Amino acid sequence: MSDAALPAPSADWSRRRSGVTRDAVGVGVATGAYGLSFGAIGVAGGLSVAQTCATSVLMFTGASQFALVGVLAAGGSAPAAAVTAVLLGARNALYGLRLSHLLGLTGVRKAVGAQLVIDESTAMCLAHEEDVRARRLAFWATGLAVFVLWNLATLAGALAGSALGDPQTYGLDAAVPAAFLALLWPRLSDWRSRAVAIGAAVVALALTPVAPAGLPVMAAAGVAVLAGLLWRDAATSTTGEQAGGQQTDGTG
Repeated sequence: MSDAALPAPSADWSRRRSGVTRDAVGVGVATGAYGLSFGAIGVAGGLSVAQTCATSVLMFTGASQFALVGVLAAGGSAPAAAVTAVLLGARNALYGLRLSHLLGLTGVRKAVGAQLVIDESTAMCLAHEEDVRARRLAFWATGLAVFVLWNLATLAGALAGSALGDPQTYGLDAAVPAAFLALLWPRLSDWRSRAVAIGAAVVALALTPVAPAGLPVMAAAGVAVLAGLLWRDAATSTTGEQAGGQQTDGTG
C-alpha cells in the first residue's frame, strides 16, 4: 500500500473530516436550491406534485430532469423526453466506472451509491482521491446532502408552483429554458464548449419550426456527441503523428 493511501493520524483526520463534511453540506445547500426551481417548473410543465417529486427521487440528475420537463412542456412525446434525459445523464455512467474503483462498494452499498453518482459527489470524491477515508466520506456526505436537500426543495417548489395556478400568468412557462441555461452556462469555459453550444443551438432553432417537439433537443445532443468524436479522433491522430516524429528523430 502506498503512503498516499494510508489513513491520516487521528488529529489530522478529525480536522479533515470536519472540512470535508462542511464542504459537502455547502455543496448540498447550493445545489439543493435549484430543486426549488425544478419543483415549480415541473408543475408548470404539466406534471403533478407527486410526479415531480418522484422524478427527483428516481432520476436525481438535475440537467436530465430539466430536459425531461422541457420536452414535455413543449408538447413532446414521453419517449422523446426520456431519450433526451438519458443522453444528458449518460455521463453519470462514466463517473460510475471511475468511482467504482475508488470506492470499492459492494452489495446494497453499491446499489445505493449508484443513485448518488452525480457531478457534485464525483467532483468531491476526486478532490480527495489520495486518502481512502476522505474520498469515501466526500462521496457519501455530498451525495446524501444533495439528495436530501434537492428532494425537499423539489417538494417545496412543486407545492408553491401548484398554488400559483396557470404558469403563463407569471411567466413560469419560460422558466424551463432559463433554468437549463443557468445550468449550462458555467460549463462553457473554453472555446470548444462554446462552439459546440452555438452549433447545437443553431441546429435546434433550425429544426424547431418543422420538427416534432423533442426532436430538436435530441438533434442538438447529437451535435455534441459528433463534436466529441471528431475531437477525440483529431487528438488521437495528433498524438500518433507526434509519437511517429519522435521515433523518426530517435532513429535518424
